[in-house]
Amino acid sequence: MPLMLPMHILAISISLGALFVFVVVREVFAPPHLRTLFQRKQYRLPPGPAGYPIVGNLPAWRHARRSTPALIQYLSSLSTHGEMTTLHHGSRTQILLNTPRLVTEIISKRGKITHERPPMPIASDLVSRGKRVVLLPTTQWMEGRRVMQHLAKVERIKTYTEMQELESTQMLAAYLLRPEEWYLHHYRYSNSVMHRIVLGEGLVKRTEELLELQRITIQFLKMIGESMVDYFPLVAKLPACMQPWRRKMVGIGQDHWSIFETWWRPVKGMIDAGTAPPSFVRDALLHADFKYRGSDEQAMYLALSAISAGSDNTRMILNSLVMAALCYPEAMQKARDEADAVCGADAERLPLISDIDAMPYTCALVKEVLRWRPIVPIVPPHQLTQDMEFEGYYFPKGTEFMINTIPVCNAVEDPISFIPERWLDGNEGSIGAGLFIFGGGRRICVGYKLAQTQLFVAFSRLAYCFDYAATGEYDSMKLQHHLTTEPFPIKATVRSKEHEQLIMDQATQFGVLDAARKPF
Repeated sequence: MPLMLPMHILAISISLGALFVFVVVREVFAPPHLRTLFQRKQYRLPPGPAGYPIVGNLPAWRHARRSTPALIQYLSSLSTHGEMTTLHHGSRTQILLNTPRLVTEIISKRGKITHERPPMPIASDLVSRGKRVVLLPTTQWMEGRRVMQHLAKVERIKTYTEMQELESTQMLAAYLLRPEEWYLHHYRYSNSVMHRIVLGEGLVKRTEELLELQRITIQFLKMIGESMVDYFPLVAKLPACMQPWRRKMVGIGQDHWSIFETWWRPVKGMIDAGTAPPSFVRDALLHADFKYRGSDEQAMYLALSAISAGSDNTRMILNSLVMAALCYPEAMQKARDEADAVCGADAERLPLISDIDAMPYTCALVKEVLRWRPIVPIVPPHQLTQDMEFEGYYFPKGTEFMINTIPVCNAVEDPISFIPERWLDGNEGSIGAGLFIFGGGRRICVGYKLAQTQLFVAFSRLAYCFDYAATGEYDSMKLQHHLTTEPFPIKATVRSKEHEQLIMDQATQFGVLDAARKPF
């Protein structure tokens, strides 16, 4: 007969075995500072909410990510722990930076050791095929960044003003002809500008193609920090047959690649044939003088990522402007008064980007919209490349720092109110001064200066020419600016017959009236 262990011995053995497995799993997957075996260094991190074994704060984090309002509320509540909040997300330790001071100190001043990106096996390796530059490790990111600096040069930005003014004129005409599609006009405008700058031609894409690009852009942004695998990157090293999620994620990555490729192929063909118009791709990315060392596929991702990110962010910011016009019409009126003083109250001409120095209040309005309702609640994390001591804390290598945009933007007097005047400090013409919407340090968005002129010309012209009125209930505290459908009920009305005629005349002169007549 087989030897039978007494029940209490069997129970103890099972319990010890389970405990051993738990300790091993915890030790393997825990962040460095939480490993108890063979850990000699004593790290000290800022306070944060209590979590669960192994997964840490992931349950609360993932629950909050289900909706933008919930995420905003959750991130705001975490700032009660102090200037920094520690979150344990699986194998990753993430520190939220809750004040502008800490963002400056850690992301900007210590950028040499806080510039890295953490590994993201799903969002970066599979969904992005290791090609989206925003998530790449520094060794691969630097080459794309070097070429992207071409977009930030002052002389280049000046050459883009004509494109931005032309496309904003088409947006105004579309507003006139189909005011009920105001939110769609925002997307077409932002996409058209980036399309001209990056690829060098007017937007000729079908509505379906535009919506497909928008779809994968939103999907990609949701994928950053969405998958449990990204919080336990070690499991991505398992054999492919032991990764049941892999096939689906590779399929998503193939879908994104295919859509990018339909936009890239025609432009690449014209460049190869010598018939392409001036553009970032022709004159920088693929120009022989720049000696870009990436592959053709990497170049495609670099170009299309610039278009997709620039398009969707600007769209959401313009939606936020409309909400501000509803909630604070006096601010919009001040911007209009400023435009009237420069361009004439009787619709003598449209505001131009060259008017930017003469319209400081409108520049301040742009910055306040960005602060009041930031479009990105959290900026992609920065990872420490070595241990770091800071103000009594000791952070291990691999710790991640994230800009907690909501409390950072609320670190002003009366943060709930919309007060553009708070930015009239002599730096209103610099969209990055005092704001961290575009990130910070070495990883700051290279196109933020380009975004400033694009937003300025759109804001100033909409304030000059159109009135906004609500046609239903809305709540600025639950702003759904990210929705691709109408985010809130609006009626847009041209200011006067004279302004209507000015728009039609300008659209005719620039040759964009027929394009404005086409439905989205």
